[in-house]
Amino acid sequence: MNTVLLYSWFPIVIYLFIRFPPQRALVISFVGAWLFLPLADFKLPGIPIIYDRMSATCLAIFLATFLYNLDRFRSFKFSWLDIPIVIWCLCPFASSMTNGLGAYDGFSSLISRSMDWGAPYFIGRLYLNNFSGLRQLAVGIFIGGLVYIPCCLFEIATHVNLHGLIYRFTVRAADIRYGGYRPSVFQRNGLVLGTWMMFASLMGIVLWRTKTVRQILNIPVSWLVVALVVTFILVKATGAAVLLLVALAIVLTGMWYNTGLLMWIFLGGIFIYLFLGVIGDFPGQQIIDFLGHFFDPDRLQSLGFRFLNENMLSEKARERILFGWGGFGRNLLYKEGGYAITITDSLWIIAFGQNGLVGLISVFTTLLLPVLSFWFFYPPITWSQTSVTITAAFAVGLAMHAMDNVLNAFYNPIFIMGSGGLVGILLNYQFQGFTAAKQSVMR
Repeated sequence: MNTVLLYSWFPIVIYLFIRFPPQRALVISFVGAWLFLPLADFKLPGIPIIYDRMSATCLAIFLATFLYNLDRFRSFKFSWLDIPIVIWCLCPFASSMTNGLGAYDGFSSLISRSMDWGAPYFIGRLYLNNFSGLRQLAVGIFIGGLVYIPCCLFEIATHVNLHGLIYRFTVRAADIRYGGYRPSVFQRNGLVLGTWMMFASLMGIVLWRTKTVRQILNIPVSWLVVALVVTFILVKATGAAVLLLVALAIVLTGMWYNTGLLMWIFLGGIFIYLFLGVIGDFPGQQIIDFLGHFFDPDRLQSLGFRFLNENMLSEKARERILFGWGGFGRNLLYKEGGYAITITDSLWIIAFGQNGLVGLISVFTTLLLPVLSFWFFYPPITWSQTSVTITAAFAVGLAMHAMDNVLNAFYNPIFIMGSGGLVGILLNYQFQGFTAAKQSVMR
């Protein structure tokens, strides 16, 4: 059944591109696949590509573009803003070759990385390179969150995982948090679901406050936003809830006070965290001691274990600091007998250990350079147009996703696609926001 669904999704995506305008078809395809297709995958014969719900979507979109919209490919122009994603996709090959793992392993890893990261980014560059496209993606994410409300409530009430119920296999054990069941629906775990619902809640609040969406199915959007936020709270994703509060603080201070100071402080905090982690001088124990005055010690044990692991893994990564240790768990530490004594929870330590400093810089530049660039050229003083405000809020959501990957390793191709779209907007409307801001200040 799972194989049939993944194969059938390919012609469905092509049909969507025939039936709807390209941007709408793109959003429906990505959001629909991410939210409801099974967490199954298999290797295509003779091709080093893992065929799963997102690779099926990307390949179908490329074919539909080739058949019905070839000018999209011709209109693409490479920019210096695209350099980080190219380096990130090439890193596995360099890591394999410098570690003696061979060209085949390097090429296979390169293809896999390019399909997971490069393809969604490139699709975003092709189709979401204007304010209208990114607004449609924001609406699609919001609606995706609304569609998940009954799914989340069903799992909370019944303690039955919908993915296991429908597709007959589960990818995780039951997750109990704060005395209750934490749902995951069709995602890998409750944390991935929490990140999605956080982003959907942020988009819903912004779409409501900017009056971009007034009602859906004759239901006032304010009611829907309240229902979404309440469901998000019930998901019990504490970290995602903190990120939502931070994101709202950044967006609302930008809208009300025309300042991006909180955004720059937040981005600076990410860079400082990564820098201290790389040089092995992160004050993990001091942070644990400070947080001990406010939070449950059991929760802090987990955080302390994470800091300890990352410190040991960072020390090993520095032994091959340029391109890392490559794959096959070579970035981990082992005790006698071959048992791993470390675990990798976060994207930054995985990238640093496997692909070195080059990989770490390239992946977080891919995530944050579009955000930083947009907020530089379109500061809050230029948010007179609703479409600019929504795009700025979307960029804030991408910053929250980047922060989540400092703490976890939950890749989401929809957000990567949005990052590519943000770069496209910067290239298509280059300096317009910055010029408008200067003129406003001069007046």
